[in-house]
Amino acid sequence: MKPKMILIMGGQGVGKGTHARALVERDGYGYIETGAILRELPPESPVAQIMARGDLVPDNDLFGIISDAINKTHGDIILDGFPRTIGQAQWIVKNYADKFDVRVICLNVPQDIMLARIQKRIREGGGRADDADEAIVHRRLDNFFKTTMPAIEWLRNADGIRFSDVDVCDEDFNVNFARVSNAAA
Repeated sequence: MKPKMILIMGGQGVGKGTHARALVERDGYGYIETGAILRELPPESPVAQIMARGDLVPDNDLFGIISDAINKTHGDIILDGFPRTIGQAQWIVKNYADKFDVRVICLNVPQDIMLARIQKRIREGGGRADDADEAIVHRRLDNFFKTTMPAIEWLRNADGIRFSDVDVCDEDFNVNFARVSNAAA
């Protein structure tokens, strides 16, 4: 039986990291948090400067980083924050669908809830540095709808992929996590 590769996808503030970490803690998945890997880059690096503007890192810059992380992780894994483009989605399917049972969990909430959750993160001191800049937050949301949603739609119909839409609008984390857990099973 092939190990699972779970792709946690969705817009900003939907709880990708929160749900991914809860699955890791409960089930022992290997965890690849793309954003954390990228945020560890020196601020003067070209990739860090792209991110500071709220723009997406080009696919070719990410493929080596993601491939290295996957190769260092054994067993079932969760990818948080990748793929975000159609090219990245196609790359995952082309390079890993034969090695992993690839499952996409798309966390769905309306944009107004995304914005409210980002604001809550800021108020509670848990937000990212770029959460505090409203223009960057809106640019990230625009990028999500223009770039990542087409990748999600492509994955929805990709051969050999198990795709689950999961509503995570409930204010009770346990309700949302039960839905995510069912999709990961």
